[in-house]
Amino acid sequence: MEQFWQFAGNFWWLAFPLFGVLAGVGRAWERGARLRHKRRLEVIHAKAELKAAARGGVAGPVAIAGRASSANTADSTEASGAAPTQLERLFAAHDAVTARWLEYELDVAKLIAFPAMSDGRQPLTAAFLRAKKVADGLRPASVKARITKDQLAEYRDAVTDFEVAFDVAERDARRIRDTSFSDAERKRLDTAKQLLSIAIDQAATPAERQVAYRRVREELDGLILLSDDAIEVLEGRVALELTTGEAPGAPATNATPPAAQRQPWPVPARSSDTAPGRVIRPKPHS
Repeated sequence: MEQFWQFAGNFWWLAFPLFGVLAGVGRAWERGARLRHKRRLEVIHAKAELKAAARGGVAGPVAIAGRASSANTADSTEASGAAPTQLERLFAAHDAVTARWLEYELDVAKLIAFPAMSDGRQPLTAAFLRAKKVADGLRPASVKARITKDQLAEYRDAVTDFEVAFDVAERDARRIRDTSFSDAERKRLDTAKQLLSIAIDQAATPAERQVAYRRVREELDGLILLSDDAIEVLEGRVALELTTGEAPGAPATNATPPAAQRQPWPVPARSSDTAPGRVIRPKPHS
Protein backbone atom coordinates (compact mmCIF):
# COMPACT_ATOMS: atom_id res chain seq x y z
CA MET A 1 0.00 0.00 0.00
CA GLU A 2 2.87 2.31 0.79
CA GLN A 3 4.32 1.65 -2.66
CA PHE A 4 1.01 2.62 -4.29
CA TRP A 5 0.88 5.95 -2.51
CA GLN A 6 4.51 6.55 -3.35
CA PHE A 7 3.75 5.87 -7.06
CA ALA A 8 0.68 8.11 -6.90
CA GLY A 9 2.70 10.88 -5.31
CA ASN A 10 5.34 10.74 -8.00
CA PHE A 11 2.95 10.39 -10.98
CA TRP A 12 -0.12 12.28 -9.79
CA TRP A 13 -0.19 14.32 -13.03
CA LEU A 14 -1.26 11.20 -14.98
CA ALA A 15 -4.69 11.52 -13.40
CA PHE A 16 -5.68 14.46 -15.67
CA PRO A 17 -5.20 12.77 -19.07
CA LEU A 18 -6.68 9.56 -17.64
CA PHE A 19 -9.82 11.41 -16.56
CA GLY A 20 -10.06 12.95 -20.04
CA VAL A 21 -9.87 9.55 -21.74
CA LEU A 22 -12.46 8.07 -19.43
CA ALA A 23 -14.77 11.02 -19.98
CA GLY A 24 -14.46 10.67 -23.76
CA VAL A 25 -15.24 6.96 -23.61
CA GLY A 26 -18.27 7.69 -21.48
CA ARG A 27 -19.60 10.33 -23.86
CA ALA A 28 -19.07 8.05 -26.88
CA TRP A 29 -20.93 5.20 -25.18
CA GLU A 30 -23.76 7.56 -24.26
CA ARG A 31 -24.05 8.85 -27.84
CA GLY A 32 -24.03 5.29 -29.16
CA ALA A 33 -26.74 4.27 -26.73
CA ARG A 34 -28.94 7.23 -27.76
CA LEU A 35 -28.39 6.47 -31.44
CA ARG A 36 -29.26 2.78 -31.01
CA HIS A 37 -32.37 3.73 -29.07
CA LYS A 38 -33.40 6.20 -31.78
CA ARG A 39 -32.93 3.60 -34.50
CA ARG A 40 -34.98 1.04 -32.60
CA LEU A 41 -37.81 3.57 -32.29
CA GLU A 42 -37.65 4.36 -36.03
CA VAL A 43 -37.71 0.67 -36.95
CA ILE A 44 -40.68 0.09 -34.64
CA HIS A 45 -42.43 3.13 -36.18
CA ALA A 46 -41.75 1.95 -39.72
CA LYS A 47 -43.01 -1.56 -38.98
CA ALA A 48 -46.15 -0.12 -37.44
CA GLU A 49 -46.79 1.95 -40.59
CA LEU A 50 -46.28 -1.08 -42.82
CA LYS A 51 -48.72 -3.11 -40.76
CA ALA A 52 -51.25 -0.29 -40.87
CA ALA A 53 -50.88 -0.04 -44.65
CA ALA A 54 -51.31 -3.80 -44.99
CA ARG A 55 -54.56 -3.63 -43.02
CA GLY A 56 -55.80 -0.80 -45.22
CA GLY A 57 -55.27 1.80 -42.52
CA VAL A 58 -53.73 5.24 -42.88
CA ALA A 59 -49.96 5.40 -42.54
CA GLY A 60 -48.27 7.79 -40.19
CA PRO A 61 -46.28 10.88 -41.10
CA VAL A 62 -44.56 10.73 -44.48
CA ALA A 63 -41.43 12.33 -43.04
CA ILE A 64 -40.26 8.94 -41.84
CA ALA A 65 -39.58 8.00 -45.48
CA GLY A 66 -36.65 10.36 -45.57
CA ARG A 67 -34.83 8.63 -42.74
CA ALA A 68 -32.20 6.01 -43.25
CA SER A 69 -34.06 3.32 -41.35
CA SER A 70 -37.14 3.74 -43.55
CA ALA A 71 -35.00 3.47 -46.69
CA ASN A 72 -33.40 0.28 -45.42
CA THR A 73 -36.79 -1.23 -44.66
CA ALA A 74 -38.09 -0.30 -48.14
CA ASP A 75 -35.20 -2.08 -49.87
CA SER A 76 -36.94 -5.43 -49.45
CA THR A 77 -40.32 -4.18 -50.63
CA GLU A 78 -41.45 -3.75 -54.20
CA ALA A 79 -41.73 -0.39 -55.92
CA SER A 80 -45.21 0.88 -55.17
CA GLY A 81 -47.69 3.55 -56.22
CA ALA A 82 -45.57 5.85 -58.38
CA ALA A 83 -43.39 3.06 -59.82
CA PRO A 84 -45.57 2.31 -62.89
CA THR A 85 -45.65 6.01 -63.75
CA GLN A 86 -41.88 6.24 -63.43
CA LEU A 87 -41.48 3.15 -65.58
CA GLU A 88 -43.67 4.65 -68.27
CA ARG A 89 -41.51 7.76 -68.34
CA LEU A 90 -38.33 5.70 -68.40
CA PHE A 91 -39.67 3.49 -71.19
CA ALA A 92 -40.53 6.59 -73.23
CA ALA A 93 -37.05 8.08 -72.72
CA HIS A 94 -35.42 4.75 -73.55
CA ASP A 95 -37.47 4.34 -76.73
CA ALA A 96 -36.81 7.94 -77.79
CA VAL A 97 -33.04 7.47 -77.71
CA THR A 98 -33.33 4.13 -79.50
CA ALA A 99 -35.41 5.79 -82.23
CA ARG A 100 -32.79 8.52 -82.65
CA TRP A 101 -30.08 5.86 -82.96
CA LEU A 102 -32.12 3.91 -85.55
CA GLU A 103 -32.31 7.05 -87.70
CA TYR A 104 -28.55 6.63 -88.22
CA GLU A 105 -28.55 2.84 -88.25
CA LEU A 106 -31.23 2.50 -90.96
CA ASP A 107 -30.68 5.65 -93.07
CA VAL A 108 -27.78 5.10 -95.45
CA ALA A 109 -27.65 8.81 -96.28
CA LYS A 110 -27.11 9.67 -92.62
CA LEU A 111 -24.48 6.97 -92.26
CA ILE A 112 -22.58 8.45 -95.20
CA ALA A 113 -22.85 11.96 -93.73
CA PHE A 114 -21.88 10.90 -90.18
CA PRO A 115 -19.95 7.63 -90.48
CA ALA A 116 -18.68 7.75 -86.89
CA MET A 117 -22.15 6.78 -85.64
CA SER A 118 -21.70 3.30 -87.10
CA ASP A 119 -18.02 2.91 -86.23
CA GLY A 120 -17.56 0.97 -83.01
CA ARG A 121 -13.86 1.84 -83.06
CA GLN A 122 -14.69 5.42 -82.15
CA PRO A 123 -14.39 5.68 -78.33
CA LEU A 124 -17.56 7.73 -77.85
CA THR A 125 -19.59 5.51 -80.16
CA ALA A 126 -18.30 2.43 -78.34
CA ALA A 127 -19.25 3.99 -74.99
CA PHE A 128 -22.75 4.69 -76.30
CA LEU A 129 -23.16 1.12 -77.53
CA ARG A 130 -22.08 -0.20 -74.13
CA ALA A 131 -24.55 2.10 -72.38
CA LYS A 132 -27.29 0.90 -74.74
CA LYS A 133 -26.51 -2.72 -73.94
CA VAL A 134 -26.70 -2.03 -70.20
CA ALA A 135 -30.00 -0.13 -70.49
CA ASP A 136 -31.53 -2.82 -72.70
CA GLY A 137 -30.44 -5.50 -70.25
CA LEU A 138 -31.95 -3.73 -67.24
CA ARG A 139 -35.23 -2.84 -68.97
CA PRO A 140 -38.20 -4.55 -67.28
CA ALA A 141 -40.49 -6.75 -69.33
CA SER A 142 -43.34 -4.20 -69.23
CA VAL A 143 -44.47 -1.05 -67.45
CA LYS A 144 -46.56 -3.25 -65.16
CA ALA A 145 -43.60 -5.36 -64.07
CA ARG A 146 -43.16 -5.66 -60.32
CA ILE A 147 -39.64 -4.53 -59.48
CA THR A 148 -37.87 -3.33 -56.36
CA LYS A 149 -36.88 0.25 -55.75
CA ASP A 150 -33.24 -0.69 -56.19
CA GLN A 151 -34.02 -2.20 -59.60
CA LEU A 152 -35.99 0.88 -60.57
CA ALA A 153 -33.13 3.17 -59.53
CA GLU A 154 -30.61 1.03 -61.41
CA TYR A 155 -32.70 1.13 -64.60
CA ARG A 156 -33.24 4.89 -64.24
CA ASP A 157 -29.48 5.46 -63.97
CA ALA A 158 -28.89 3.22 -67.00
CA VAL A 159 -31.38 5.16 -69.13
CA THR A 160 -29.76 8.44 -68.08
CA ASP A 161 -26.32 7.09 -69.03
CA PHE A 162 -27.80 5.90 -72.34
CA GLU A 163 -29.19 9.35 -73.13
CA VAL A 164 -25.99 11.17 -72.20
CA ALA A 165 -23.74 8.73 -74.07
CA PHE A 166 -25.83 9.07 -77.23
CA ASP A 167 -25.85 12.89 -77.08
CA VAL A 168 -22.07 12.98 -76.66
CA ALA A 169 -21.47 10.45 -79.47
CA GLU A 170 -23.86 12.28 -81.82
CA ARG A 171 -22.25 15.67 -81.22
CA ASP A 172 -18.81 14.20 -81.82
CA ALA A 173 -19.94 12.40 -85.00
CA ARG A 174 -21.40 15.62 -86.37
CA ARG A 175 -18.19 17.43 -85.47
CA ILE A 176 -15.69 15.06 -87.08
CA ARG A 177 -17.92 13.92 -89.97
CA ASP A 178 -15.54 12.13 -92.40
CA THR A 179 -12.26 13.63 -91.19
CA SER A 180 -11.04 10.22 -90.03
CA PHE A 181 -10.98 9.03 -93.67
CA SER A 182 -8.26 9.61 -96.24
CA ASP A 183 -8.77 11.85 -99.26
CA ALA A 184 -9.45 8.86 -101.50
CA GLU A 185 -11.96 7.45 -99.02
CA ARG A 186 -13.75 10.79 -98.70
CA LYS A 187 -14.02 10.92 -102.48
CA ARG A 188 -15.67 7.49 -102.42
CA LEU A 189 -18.12 8.69 -99.76
CA ASP A 190 -19.02 11.72 -101.89
CA THR A 191 -19.56 9.48 -104.90
CA ALA A 192 -21.76 7.16 -102.84
CA LYS A 193 -23.82 10.13 -101.68
CA GLN A 194 -24.44 11.27 -105.26
CA LEU A 195 -25.28 7.75 -106.43
CA LEU A 196 -27.68 7.26 -103.53
CA SER A 197 -29.72 10.26 -104.64
CA ILE A 198 -30.03 8.67 -108.09
CA ALA A 199 -30.96 5.24 -106.73
CA ILE A 200 -34.05 6.61 -104.95
CA ASP A 201 -34.97 9.35 -107.42
CA GLN A 202 -38.17 8.70 -109.35
CA ALA A 203 -36.93 10.84 -112.24
CA ALA A 204 -34.21 8.28 -113.03
CA THR A 205 -34.82 5.28 -115.24
CA PRO A 206 -35.01 1.78 -113.72
CA ALA A 207 -31.66 0.90 -115.30
CA GLU A 208 -30.05 4.02 -113.84
CA ARG A 209 -31.42 3.25 -110.39
CA GLN A 210 -30.19 -0.34 -110.57
CA VAL A 211 -26.68 0.76 -111.53
CA ALA A 212 -26.68 3.52 -108.91
CA TYR A 213 -27.79 1.13 -106.17
CA ARG A 214 -25.08 -1.37 -107.03
CA ARG A 215 -22.46 1.38 -107.17
CA VAL A 216 -23.49 2.68 -103.73
CA ARG A 217 -22.81 -0.76 -102.28
CA GLU A 218 -19.45 -0.93 -104.03
CA GLU A 219 -18.30 2.52 -102.92
CA LEU A 220 -19.23 1.89 -99.28
CA ASP A 221 -17.65 -1.56 -99.19
CA GLY A 222 -14.78 -1.45 -96.70
CA LEU A 223 -15.67 2.08 -95.54
CA ILE A 224 -19.01 1.77 -93.77
CA LEU A 225 -20.59 -1.44 -92.60
CA LEU A 226 -24.26 -1.42 -93.51
CA SER A 227 -26.51 -3.51 -91.30
CA ASP A 228 -28.92 -5.98 -92.85
CA ASP A 229 -31.81 -3.77 -91.75
CA ALA A 230 -30.27 -0.72 -93.43
CA ILE A 231 -29.84 -2.67 -96.68
CA GLU A 232 -33.42 -3.89 -96.49
CA VAL A 233 -34.73 -0.35 -95.98
CA LEU A 234 -32.65 0.95 -98.90
CA GLU A 235 -33.76 -1.87 -101.18
CA GLY A 236 -37.36 -1.16 -100.22
CA ARG A 237 -37.00 2.48 -101.26
CA VAL A 238 -35.34 1.55 -104.55
CA ALA A 239 -37.97 -1.11 -105.28
CA LEU A 240 -40.76 1.35 -104.53
CA GLU A 241 -39.41 3.79 -107.08
CA LEU A 242 -38.98 1.01 -109.61
CA THR A 243 -42.59 -0.05 -109.09
CA THR A 244 -44.44 3.23 -109.14
CA GLY A 245 -42.21 5.96 -110.48
CA GLU A 246 -44.24 8.16 -108.16
CA ALA A 247 -44.00 9.36 -104.61
CA PRO A 248 -45.54 6.96 -102.07
CA GLY A 249 -49.29 7.39 -101.89
CA ALA A 250 -49.53 9.58 -104.98
CA PRO A 251 -51.92 8.58 -107.79
CA ALA A 252 -50.38 7.36 -111.03
CA THR A 253 -49.97 10.14 -113.58
CA ASN A 254 -48.23 10.73 -116.88
CA ALA A 255 -46.12 13.52 -115.40
CA THR A 256 -42.92 11.50 -115.78
CA PRO A 257 -41.87 11.47 -119.46
CA PRO A 258 -40.82 8.24 -121.18
CA ALA A 259 -37.20 7.19 -120.82
CA ALA A 260 -36.45 8.06 -124.44
CA GLN A 261 -37.54 11.69 -123.84
CA ARG A 262 -35.45 12.18 -120.67
CA GLN A 263 -31.81 13.02 -120.29
CA PRO A 264 -30.10 10.10 -118.51
CA TRP A 265 -28.46 10.67 -115.14
CA PRO A 266 -24.67 11.00 -115.47
CA VAL A 267 -23.69 7.78 -113.68
CA PRO A 268 -19.89 7.43 -114.00
CA ALA A 269 -18.94 4.31 -115.90
CA ARG A 270 -16.88 1.66 -114.16
CA SER A 271 -15.79 -1.76 -115.19
CA SER A 272 -17.58 -3.15 -112.17
CA ASP A 273 -20.87 -1.84 -113.55
CA THR A 274 -20.96 -4.70 -115.99
CA ALA A 275 -20.22 -7.27 -113.28
CA PRO A 276 -23.15 -9.27 -111.98
CA GLY A 277 -24.78 -7.62 -108.98
CA ARG A 278 -27.85 -7.89 -106.88
CA VAL A 279 -30.90 -6.86 -108.87
CA ILE A 280 -33.75 -5.21 -107.01
CA ARG A 281 -37.03 -6.74 -108.03
CA PRO A 282 -40.01 -4.35 -108.01
CA LYS A 283 -42.40 -5.08 -105.19
CA PRO A 284 -46.10 -5.47 -106.06
CA HIS A 285 -47.86 -2.14 -105.81
CA SER A 286 -50.88 -2.20 -103.53
